Amino acid sequence: MEKKKNTALPWKIAAVVLAVALIAVSCTWAITANNKPEVKTDGGSSVAEIADKAPADTDSLSLWTEKAPLKSQLSEYMKTITDKSSKDFIPVENRIAVFDMDGTLCCETDPGYFDHKILYHRVMEDPDYKDKASDEEKQVCAEIKEYFETGEYPDDMSVKHGKAVASAFKGMTPEEFDAYVKEYAQQPESGYSGLKTADAFYQPMLQVIDYLQENDFSVYVVSGTDRLITRGLCDGKIDIPVGHMIGSDQSFVATNQGEEDGLKYTFSNEDKLVTGGDFIIKNLKMNKVGVIEREIGRQPVLCFGNSSGDAAMANYTITNNRYKSAAYMLCCDDLVRENGNTKKADKMRKSCEENGWTAVSMKDDWTTIYGENVTRTAAENTTEAAADKAA
Repeated sequence: MEKKKNTALPWKIAAVVLAVALIAVSCTWAITANNKPEVKTDGGSSVAEIADKAPADTDSLSLWTEKAPLKSQLSEYMKTITDKSSKDFIPVENRIAVFDMDGTLCCETDPGYFDHKILYHRVMEDPDYKDKASDEEKQVCAEIKEYFETGEYPDDMSVKHGKAVASAFKGMTPEEFDAYVKEYAQQPESGYSGLKTADAFYQPMLQVIDYLQENDFSVYVVSGTDRLITRGLCDGKIDIPVGHMIGSDQSFVATNQGEEDGLKYTFSNEDKLVTGGDFIIKNLKMNKVGVIEREIGRQPVLCFGNSSGDAAMANYTITNNRYKSAAYMLCCDDLVRENGNTKKADKMRKSCEENGWTAVSMKDDWTTIYGENVTRTAAENTTEAAADKAA
């Protein structure tokens, strides 16, 4: 009798082989997924981390009072713009925040702007330069001194000051200029006890920057102060890349370039880069909007400023923005801990109402300004009456 073949055996073998193959494929996929490089954002977080990360808590804003509008508004803002299921979700690459510097991040009015004080020092006090200063530079400094004493800022000072900075610091390498700024900033801040100029940054505003970065924002300083001075003052105080510190511009040349045009001259291994002595642009008002487009290339969603020089930047941020946006303006209304100016503060509040910005009260919204160990020396205060002239 012929033995009957077992036809089920080949099918069983095939099933086993198929199962083994599926297991192998699954393991390979898992290993590949686990070893896949993370895609990093500007803030250093991976896309996977951001997708699963809740917005940073407003405990990060501990130096803000509970009634401060900015504190509650930013908290609600972060809940929506970091939630992928929300209609207000903002991709990380579009989380851009811009900050003015003087009067927004650091002291502005004791007795005046930092870049005006350092120019005055260079031209009128620096033993290595004052005898070389030009008549034009000395005339600008005479007007700066009057501004310090009266609080009245000349209408044509911005450009004259920019030109004087460019000429007075001509021939410095960026490193030399940076060192000069840092050394000058070590002086005691006028009108305060326990504070150096280098440390005269508003602590609550530094918290805002940290809070934004915790929520994967890219932060830029967009200042009217010279770019190199901005870098020197912000370095070590604000944790952002140097390329995010934007200011007014002066020219640069090679040490052996002479009068030859930059389109014809080639930088050589015997050259150093130095300041060229020519003023290019004052980064205020509409110029701030232009520099944002040139250097950032994205419309900000958050803006922080304190003056009419920041108005264009604030309006640009909240106008026709495809993402939820806001602008905040500081009001210098603290007459005890800061050299405040009630008239100027009231004028800014009115501008906030008219333009849809949120006002920030230095007096009511902050639990401290420079830290608990810093006090304002009342006897050295610039009088509010004089300061009112600048408003």
